[in-house]
Amino acid sequence: MNESNNNKSTETYLDQVAEQGYTIIPDVFDAERALAIRDRLDELETELDIETGTNRFEGTKTRRIYNLLAHGKLFEEIALDPAVLAIVEGVLDHEFQVSTVAAITIGPGQTAQPIHADDQVMPIERPHKATVCNSMWAITDFTEANGATRIIPGSHLRDHGPEYGTHYDSIPAEMKMGSVMVWHGSFWHGGGANTSDEWRYGIAMNYCAGWVRPQENQQLGVPLETIKRFDPRLQEMCGFGTYRGLIGHIDRQTAAQRILGATDSSMLWDRT
Repeated sequence: MNESNNNKSTETYLDQVAEQGYTIIPDVFDAERALAIRDRLDELETELDIETGTNRFEGTKTRRIYNLLAHGKLFEEIALDPAVLAIVEGVLDHEFQVSTVAAITIGPGQTAQPIHADDQVMPIERPHKATVCNSMWAITDFTEANGATRIIPGSHLRDHGPEYGTHYDSIPAEMKMGSVMVWHGSFWHGGGANTSDEWRYGIAMNYCAGWVRPQENQQLGVPLETIKRFDPRLQEMCGFGTYRGLIGHIDRQTAAQRILGATDSSMLWDRT
């Protein structure tokens, strides 16, 4: 049985996701790593001239940095964290992909984000087996005052999604810096209002089933030279493998074989 950072088993976390729609893993990373990530995000905001959003969903007092895998090993390590991947694999399967990696920094005065589900745009009857499994990394403490994610436990089991812009009673998912919340893609949630005088730093590290189109196009968004130095597992997670040895192939080869020069084959035909 796999044991996580605070001695809860992976199975316990998976049970929580199945029953409540989410779970929180404490102590995934330490203060030193959090500070390094925060400093890097501050640098990127300057380098990329990041401004606050212009709509209600992204937040008019929230700064977002997308495509983080193109910006250094700190973010590659987040995508591959074993404590989180063990749960994602249990919710989806081993052949999931990276959907998006984005920083979400909520500023003072930000109002609450509308309650939504991350798989809301998918035309699938509900409830359904998870097609998306997402996570939020607490780079700073998440409190009700500074905009901790608002959640509705058990909502992933409903037979419909939330109506955008409608008020729903919710509770704050408060967690300490170093914690990671993981949830089912149908789970109803939204960023909280920030009534404090501090910025709330978080990273959305999101995954999807191997047969689902990711939110961000990693193959085009991340430079090929960067992809080439990725861990092979991360290359697969960015779409350079195939799903079940078939979906996503190029002339009977994986993208890793065709583009990156990999020599091993995991194609369905070769298995049979």
